[in-house]
Amino acid sequence: MDAWDFLRVSVVSPPVSVADPIRNSEAIVRFASQCESSDVVLFPELCLTGYTCGDLFAQEQLLDRCLEQLPIIANANRDRHQLWVIGLPLLIENQLFNCAAAIFNGQVIGIVPKTFLPTYQEFYEARWFQSSTSLHQRSYRFDGYDVPLGTDLLFKINDAIIGIEICEDLWMPIPPSSLHSLAGANVILNLSASNETIGKADWRMQLVSSQAGRTVTAYAYASAGPSESTTDLVFGGHCMIAELGTILAQSPRVGTDWAATKAGTVTTADIDLHRIMHDRQVMQTALQGTNTHVPVPYRQIECWLSMTTRPLLRKYSGQPFVPQVEIELSNRCREVSQIQRAALAKRLGQLPSQLPLAIGVSGGLDSTLALLVAVETCDDCEMERKRILGLTMPGFGTGKQSRSNALSLMEQLGVTSITIDIRETCLQVFRSMNYSPFGIDVSKLDVNEFQKQLEALDVGNRSDLTFENVQARTRTLLLMSHGFVLGTGDMSESALGWSTYNGDHMSMYNVNCGVPKTLVKFLIEHLAQHDFDAPIREILMDIAKAPISPELLPLTAEGHVHQATEETIGPYELHDFFLYHLVRTGASVERLRFLAAHADFSRDYSQAIIDQTLATFMRRFFTNQFKRSCVPDGPKVGSVSLSPRGDWRMPSDASVDGFL
Repeated sequence: MDAWDFLRVSVVSPPVSVADPIRNSEAIVRFASQCESSDVVLFPELCLTGYTCGDLFAQEQLLDRCLEQLPIIANANRDRHQLWVIGLPLLIENQLFNCAAAIFNGQVIGIVPKTFLPTYQEFYEARWFQSSTSLHQRSYRFDGYDVPLGTDLLFKINDAIIGIEICEDLWMPIPPSSLHSLAGANVILNLSASNETIGKADWRMQLVSSQAGRTVTAYAYASAGPSESTTDLVFGGHCMIAELGTILAQSPRVGTDWAATKAGTVTTADIDLHRIMHDRQVMQTALQGTNTHVPVPYRQIECWLSMTTRPLLRKYSGQPFVPQVEIELSNRCREVSQIQRAALAKRLGQLPSQLPLAIGVSGGLDSTLALLVAVETCDDCEMERKRILGLTMPGFGTGKQSRSNALSLMEQLGVTSITIDIRETCLQVFRSMNYSPFGIDVSKLDVNEFQKQLEALDVGNRSDLTFENVQARTRTLLLMSHGFVLGTGDMSESALGWSTYNGDHMSMYNVNCGVPKTLVKFLIEHLAQHDFDAPIREILMDIAKAPISPELLPLTAEGHVHQATEETIGPYELHDFFLYHLVRTGASVERLRFLAAHADFSRDYSQAIIDQTLATFMRRFFTNQFKRSCVPDGPKVGSVSLSPRGDWRMPSDASVDGFL
């Protein structure tokens, strides 16, 4: 194992020589040697004999050969610091059991018998085997020592607690792995022999992934392949590794690539134990049935692996809120849009029908998304679009492109729109405050004179928080005076506190509060492509590709927008990555740096940029909790939410120093 709590698991489907334990033993050792960097190596059900031996399972010679080969396999495992799990038949109490043998450091450290024996359609296991429920012994005498025996065994390897079940056990209403997880297992191993029929693979994948999600575990599944007897069936060799409901890796199988399965397959993945343990910690229901459903205490067999340094096999998505597959992204965008519209429709239903829905439309990403949600909600509810009142409020830093896009979009959408130049109002506020923005005395200046002096400022003198906040709060005052205000700020801005308190921070309902910045652009592009025709589509695509800016600082002398958000606080792609893994997986700062080094971002970031952005994120996330403690209502749309009434309850005065 490595220091970051990644457990490397290999699932193997070796070629099988039916009823020949000697050749199968050689294949097991040979394939295990290909997994030298793995912590756990899992083989299929009855792989030492072959699953398809039929009545040969009653032959004493076959069973004796298995007992002869088991210590040979165990000896090959010595000093490898790996857990091997293989399938074999064992005669116990004069009954034959379909078993999994766990081998570590040259010894068999536990034996788990199968509980549920399929005896229907093509399966006939009860003809040869007994269920674990008929077993009385709690140990098995093997090679001069007693080996723990039973379905109540867990194997602890550092932070990994491993439970084992066999094939049909998974297909039951209450699989043994459900009880294993209640008893503390965070990794489940399944030795299987699943024949391939049309459509079965999809159902098998659903079972594996859903059981990993339901039990809050990782689930590794190794299945017998086409070298089993084909007298009546073909076995697919389908091997999988899932984590918390997601398939991390799977092998080729009969039905997708038969040729690749003939010589045997090895499928390896790194399991993130840290994330699993975090989810088990915060999801109390994962363990609430322990006393009710686990009849007897489990026995835990401890192994220990030294920490190692090795390259991580898995890559983390650089945009965890954005699906990487196009069809999944399209479905995600459609689902988020539906959630936003359903939420707003409910809130509008509580309001007087004549009350305008006021939105500050700047021509930026967030306000555009809120406007589109409002328009489609009005269409859904058969309300006039004219009820939507879009306010464009140009200030001292408003660019021509964003203003033009805002006006054109509102015109094309058919909403009510008004333009209010806030510069004169803000100038009067500065005078009332006796404040000199950027050191400029405004007591005797008109708006045009002030604008010229702003545009002539040196590059090094273009930072004034009060100047920005006055504009933001003026806009909110005007919005609040015109109707029911629909907020536009997204979840990333909330995480960073990138808003003016009681300015754009406040509204009467915020449909964007659960949407991260990295997803906003894709939502707009999706709506442009699927819900609107040209020229609205052209406007939306232009908005989607524009640089992100609050446009609160002065324009340049050439009239260009000087302020770029990501140049100030760092890339939103990094911020959203840190936000997801901090809130969703409880990652430490050190782990965030480690994960960022193994993430497939849209572009390369230097370590200096990652470190700088991470420090910015952590400090802003902590120091701006006071803004999140009093945010407006709004819908949760994904697995991360910062609502103080929903998912994220954090003291406003928590110290970041202990985390940095």
